[in-house]
Order: sequence, then structure tokens, then C-alpha cells
Amino acid sequence: MRILLTLCTFFMIVPTLTFCQIITKVTKVGTTSAPFLKIEPGARAVAMGGAFVAVDNDATAIYWNPAGIARLPKTEIILIHTQWLAGTSFDFAGFILPLGTLGTIGASITSLSMSEMKVRTVFYPEGTGEKYGAGDVAIGLSYARNLTDRFSIGFNGKYIQQHIWHMSSSAFAVDIGTLFTTQFNGMKIGMSISNFGTKMRLDGKDTSIKYDLDPIKYGNNDRIPANLETDDFSLPLLFRVGLAMDVLKSSRNRITLAIDAVHPNDNTENLNLGTEYIFNNMISLRTGYKNLFTKDSEEGFTAGAGIKYGLHGNVLLKIDFSYQDFGNLNNVHRFSIGLEL
Repeated sequence: MRILLTLCTFFMIVPTLTFCQIITKVTKVGTTSAPFLKIEPGARAVAMGGAFVAVDNDATAIYWNPAGIARLPKTEIILIHTQWLAGTSFDFAGFILPLGTLGTIGASITSLSMSEMKVRTVFYPEGTGEKYGAGDVAIGLSYARNLTDRFSIGFNGKYIQQHIWHMSSSAFAVDIGTLFTTQFNGMKIGMSISNFGTKMRLDGKDTSIKYDLDPIKYGNNDRIPANLETDDFSLPLLFRVGLAMDVLKSSRNRITLAIDAVHPNDNTENLNLGTEYIFNNMISLRTGYKNLFTKDSEEGFTAGAGIKYGLHGNVLLKIDFSYQDFGNLNNVHRFSIGLEL
């Protein structure tokens, strides 16, 4: 009965998302702060088209669904570097530590950075001699626990900061996730809510101005110190629900299919599709499709591969690579290096 209700719910959600996509005329793109929080870490997950909320069996579960870290049997470290769009760099580092019956804890840091640029003005088009930079960072702590042998729940708490030149803003947010393994061929159902938190408002000395209360009146003070009031913006809230199942599982071969339905607060609803083939628990091939039904999306086809290699003792090295098509923008390649200790 649980499986039937779950499947009915899922197959009601998908047509609803599709219908909403058809009738939607205007999106809310560009209306949230800290959009770097939507950049997806993990070459493996991206190669599967971002359909990972129910797969969630590596350290990037911190991002996709924190409940997934409760299923990891070993300590795990992952490092990710991506040459992102427009000359920026995206980096992610995650650490997972199982504590037995006490649950699992984790920590992560996410960063989007750029090289410094010259400050140019109308009168100094070649530069004023100053330079400015911009960057974003999020630092998170995670906790997850298996409540039963089939159901897990997890939480992230994170501090977020953005800065550009003399201005900065900060916020706090939480992520909540659940993961349930059904009795239907081990199919997993995952759900997560990401970036539920406070709003962000830029503040700094660049808001300081000299103001004239009455510019048409002579003799008054036209150098009154004042500050511009900047607006505040919500974080990019994401709701994900997904299914994942091994359609083939033998001693040497495994094929996993996954699908995620995503509802963001700053864009139209979409679907992510992915598949992964693993040979001998060592070599992996992956492909997927991102943002199906998203209006005016540049994202689409994804692919990638990975390898696991045993080092000294029980230490396992994992190297993953992904390719992501960005349409009119440059294609993006991700590299991930992980260690299971």
C-alpha cells in the first residue's frame, strides 16, 4: 500500500509540473540572492543529469539530500573543482564521519570566486589604479540518522556570504532531506528542501552618498551625509523529489535509473533524468538530461565517467569526470576526487 500511494503521488506530481510549465508565461529568474547555491557539485551527480536526490550515496549528499549521508558506511572526503561560466571558478569540499548508532556528521564549504578586475570609469577607461573582486562562500554543518533500516532523515545548517568590492551580505539557511528505501526492488524515494533561510541585503560603504534635500533651493546644505537603502532578496529555495532504482544488479554489473522533479522559487518546474552503469564496482559510465521543461534553459545533455581504485589498506580513491552542455554558453567540465577511509 505504501508503494502504491508513493507511485500514485509521484505520477500525479509529474503531470502537474508539466501542466504548470505549459501555462507559465513569466519566470522569476534573477529574483533571488546567492544564486551560486544552485550550482551543483559532484561530477557523478551532474553526469546523471542532476537526478541524484534519491541516489545519494556519496559525500555530495550534503548538497543533494543530507539524509543520504546516514547511509555512508565509511569516513569520506570529496574535493571538487570546476571552471564555471564567465571566467569564474567553483569549488566544493565535503567531509563525512559516521558515528555508528549516534548518526553521521558532515561539514562542507562551497565557494564561487573570480580574479580581480580593474576599476574603470568614464574618465579612466583604462583603470583608476584600483582593483575589485567578487566572491561567494557557504560553510555548512550536517547531521543525519537512520530512524529505521529503511528511512533516514538529515539536516544542514549553513552560513552564506557574498561580497563585491566594498559591499557584502550574509544569511543563514537550513536544508532538510529524507530518504526511504521501498520493498519494490529496493527502489529509493528521496525528498529535500534546500536553502530555507533569511533574506540577504548588500551593505557597505558604497551606499554612502552626499544628499541635497532641496536641490532647487539656494543656500541650503548640499553635502548632507546619507545612505542608500538596498533591498533584500530571498535565497533560491529548492524542493526536490526523486526516485532511483537498480534495474540490473549482479555481481559484476549494475544499472541505476533515476528521475527528479524540481520546484524552484525563481524559475519554472523541471525534471532531471539520469542513468549509471557500474562494471565490477570499479568503472562507471553515466548520462542524463537536465532541466527538462524549464523555460529558456541552456542546460541539457550530460555525460561522464568514474573509476574507483583501492589504495593502501581499506582506503578507496574515487575519480569522477562530467561533461555538461550549456547551449550558447561554454560547455562545463567537472572533476571530483574522493577518498573513502
